[in-house]
Parts: sequence; structure tokens; C-alpha cells
Amino acid sequence: MSPEEPLLSHEKVDPARYRESQQVTWVSVVVNIGLTLVQIGIGWIANAQSLIADGFHSLSDLVADVMVLIASYHSRDPADESHPYGHHRIETAASLALGVLLAGTGAAILWSAGVRLQHLEDVPQVAPIALWTALLALVAKEGLFRYMLAVAEKLRSPMLVANAWHARSDAASSLVVAVGLGGSLLGYRFLDPVAAIIVGFMILRMGLKFTYEATQELVDTALSDEEVGRIRKTLRETSGVLGLHELRTRRMAHRVLADAHIQVDARISVSEGHRIAEMARQRVLAMHPEVLDVLVHVDAEDDIVPGQPAGDIELPDREQLLAHLRGLLGLDLPQFEKTLLHYLGNRVEAEIFLPQQLCFDPAQIVLVEKRLAELLPDDPYFTAVSLNCRIAPKWGDPLVNGTN
Repeated sequence: MSPEEPLLSHEKVDPARYRESQQVTWVSVVVNIGLTLVQIGIGWIANAQSLIADGFHSLSDLVADVMVLIASYHSRDPADESHPYGHHRIETAASLALGVLLAGTGAAILWSAGVRLQHLEDVPQVAPIALWTALLALVAKEGLFRYMLAVAEKLRSPMLVANAWHARSDAASSLVVAVGLGGSLLGYRFLDPVAAIIVGFMILRMGLKFTYEATQELVDTALSDEEVGRIRKTLRETSGVLGLHELRTRRMAHRVLADAHIQVDARISVSEGHRIAEMARQRVLAMHPEVLDVLVHVDAEDDIVPGQPAGDIELPDREQLLAHLRGLLGLDLPQFEKTLLHYLGNRVEAEIFLPQQLCFDPAQIVLVEKRLAELLPDDPYFTAVSLNCRIAPKWGDPLVNGTN
């Protein structure tokens, strides 16, 4: 993968999930168009102001459905250069907007009910057809809510869940209208505004709840302790992982992003450490379907100094350390074959692979060992230096294969 290629550019878009989310939203659109026309029309004819208000509440559902369709269309787009993590947050933004819409609807119902409660004498007598219309709307909205919620939970879409509960809020308002109209027909006109106030609080609370949850996601709030614990367990049980000292999570609509710092043996190769990290990542993706991606950082097992932040540890770079190591040996030695440096805590261990001519000079090696024994205890950087000799060329060496 090229450096410019988005991290999740090959993420597969689930066509079945997109198709189901579109289908349930279009069903809601059709139902709300019908209810809006019927409620406003019958409310006007029957002098039922509450039914007209409920019709405009259904109209707010239409606005919500349009927002869901737009968000669902764009959120299925794969990751690109401008959106390397995909477009899932569009669902979150839509959920936030729906929450605000719910809160506004609840506040409007509270205001309208309060005004009606103060002017009961101005509430006109309504025709019985308004009550039957309200009951029909109640049944239709409750059925739509149950259908939408089932699909939303199946798809694990917070946007569809929010829209389903919006349908429930409309069903609740239809119940208020039915009770109010029934009470008005029986002569108890105060029941309508009182019930409207109760349900208005319910809708307002629901809207604030969705707004809060969407905001929490937008500010990258972590998963619950239980969810984090399950991911942590999967990482710890990966072969080669010796520890896990940091795991950060955040939601992105119905998916999860995670960053993990795993600890491996400090003396294994870089390629083996990368292999362990990739195994840990694949295990999380396989065992936790809600996880979209995991960024795994590899740490040495002893790289954290107790009581000292990692940012406070300052060691010279490799070239400076190698120059210091040469000075520590203090001898005019030939070039080493290679030198491995292990950064452990705030100190370094070195593995020196000596050239062949030095390996067959025991006296010289004894001098090097003696000097190291004298100077290492007080050295500011190195805690240990091992001298290694390769007695045979490694397989794949051009000399072994007979090539130049």
C-alpha cells in the first residue's frame, strides 16, 4: 500500500446493509406522507388543532427521513484521501441533527400545551372523526416504530435507532391527541393539554438523550469498560504479546476504532515484532466484528521507567551511541559486522558482531572485555555489551551461494 493510499480504502461496503437501511427509511417516508396529509386535512375539517399539530409532527418525521436517506447514501462511500477512516461519522452527525429535531419538537409541544391550558375557553368542539383519525395515526406510528427499531438494531445503526424513536415520539403525540380529543368529546377539555405536557417532556428528554450520545461520539468518548475489557483480553492472548499497557477506543457510528500499545520481547527482530502486531490486529478484527480497524504499536517489554513519563527519557540517536561505544572500547578495532541496540527503559544494551579477523585474536578480545568490565558500571548510556563471533557465514550469503 502506498503512503498516500487511505488506511481503509479497501474496506468493503455491505450492500445488504445499505439496501435494508434505504428500504426501512422509504417505508417511513410513505407512511409519514400519508399521515401528514390525512392528519392536517381531517384536523382542518374537524376543527381539531391538536390533530393539525400532530400532522406537522408527522411532517417533521418526513424531514428526518430525508436526512437519514442523505446520510445513509454518503456514509456508504469507502475511505478516500480526504476521509481516510471512511464516512461513517455522517451517520453520527445525522443522529445529532435528529436529536435536536426531537428536542425542538418536544419543546414545541410543551409550549403549545401550556398555551392551550391557559385558554381552555378558546378550545373549539371537535368532530368525532378527529378521534378516529388520531387512533389510526397511533396504530400506524407504533407499527412503524417497531418495524424500524427491529431493522436498526439488526444493522446496529445509531442513526436508524434515533429515527425509529422519532417515530415512537410521533406515536406518543398521537396518543396525546387521542386522549385529548376523547376528553374533549366527553367534556373534559383539560385532559388534552395535560397529556400533551407529559408526552412533551418525554419527547424532549429523548431528543436530549440522542443529542448527548451523538456528541459523546463526536468528541471520541471511549467504549464501556466491559467492551474495552473484551478487546484487551483478545490482544493479551495473542501469541508473542507479553503485555498491554495502553488501549484507546472510540466509536464511529456503528463501528469502533482502537489504538493499542502491546509489549513484546525486547530482543526479537523488527520483522517478528511487526508479525506479532499484525496477528494481534487480525485477531481483534476477526473476534470483534464491530471493530473497523486497530492501530497496534509495538513496545519493548522494559521500555517504561516506573514513575517517569516516556517523554522524559532522552537518549542520543544511533550514530551518537555507536560513536560513544567506539570510545568506550578505546581500541583501534576493525569495523564491526553489525551492532544491535536494545533500548530498555532509559538505558541501552548492545550486541556487537565482531569481524572474523578479531574473532581469531583471543588476546585482543580479552583486552576489550577487560575494558568493558572497568567502564560499563559508570557509563551513562550502556548497561551491557555482548561480543559475538559468527563462526560460519549465514545461508543466503553470496559467497555461500557462489555468486558475486
